[in-house]
Amino acid sequence: MRHIAIDARIINSSTGTYVERLLHYLQQIDKSTKYTVLVLAKDKDFWRPTSDNFRVKVADFKNYSLSEQFGFNRLLKKLSPDLVHFCMPQQPILYPGAHVTTFHDLTLLKTYNSDKNWLVFHFKQWVGKFVFKRVLKTSRFILTPSRFTKNELLKLVKIPADKIAVTPESADVFIDKLVPYEQPFKRFILYVGHQSDYKNIRRLGDAHQKLLEKHPDLGLVLVGKINNSSSSNQNYFKEKGYRNIIFTDFLPNEERDWLYTNAAAYVFPSLMEGFGLPGLEAMGYGTPVVSSNATCLPEVYDDAAHYFDPNNTDDMARAIDDVLTDDNLRNKLIKEGYKQIAKYSWLRTAEQTRSVYIDAIRNYTSE
Repeated sequence: MRHIAIDARIINSSTGTYVERLLHYLQQIDKSTKYTVLVLAKDKDFWRPTSDNFRVKVADFKNYSLSEQFGFNRLLKKLSPDLVHFCMPQQPILYPGAHVTTFHDLTLLKTYNSDKNWLVFHFKQWVGKFVFKRVLKTSRFILTPSRFTKNELLKLVKIPADKIAVTPESADVFIDKLVPYEQPFKRFILYVGHQSDYKNIRRLGDAHQKLLEKHPDLGLVLVGKINNSSSSNQNYFKEKGYRNIIFTDFLPNEERDWLYTNAAAYVFPSLMEGFGLPGLEAMGYGTPVVSSNATCLPEVYDDAAHYFDPNNTDDMARAIDDVLTDDNLRNKLIKEGYKQIAKYSWLRTAEQTRSVYIDAIRNYTSE
């Protein structure tokens, strides 16, 4: 029986949906492979397998740490799997065994978060660039969620294009599990996700305040864990005297999805993405999407979103107002959203990923 280890240390993070959904559907399609799912100690009970060929094992090694480089390396050698799937580029760069790696985006290398120490962050970027380049060369295959990210990787390192497999993500809809979230607005626009600088939340707040001139009761609801980035945005809005903006902190999926369903529009102002999963989630709940036209987003959303220039606050406000006031546009976006999300499937993602696993093991053992 083949043995595959999946590095799922990010399963309880903003990118963790990818890992959790991949594991969920791999259990459905692969009963003939032994899987070891590696998680941080704090997450040992976060995900529980439902198939006997899956087991969870603690791998308590922090990203970009010496323990990751040496302790994690020793653990993987001891496990001796036929293949390791690293679900992020962070990994022991000296691990000699067959492995594949998922690159979601290059935001670490191309963005800066102002809430971080400048020197530490740029040192991390320098280390990250070295790690990314080495991982791209040593991995048997690379998985990315979009063609945009694939092309970005090909610009970073000269590797064969067929070494990179595009395995798009998807969004599952659980309309029967919604739980109302009490908030003060009858009409609101919504953002879901973390709030690092490249997510462009301050411009979203600026645009929202412009919209209040025409829509005085319009709310802006920002869903996501309160951390340094979101606290910084809270302070910015407070200093500006902005109103009708609430930060929910972390919400269970059932309440988050209720907000998707009841929002007047989902707004995605990001300056850089590798896929843009929240916009697809919004489409699945029948919410019109107003999106930045940057990076991969037009590729992923196609005609199912109304676009704006994320660097132009007036253009952002214009696009949101279009959706709030034009019923024909709104209905078109909702209809196109349902069609767009139907193009994506987590089951297909799992099938494509399993195919990559098989090719990576075959190529490695044949050498």
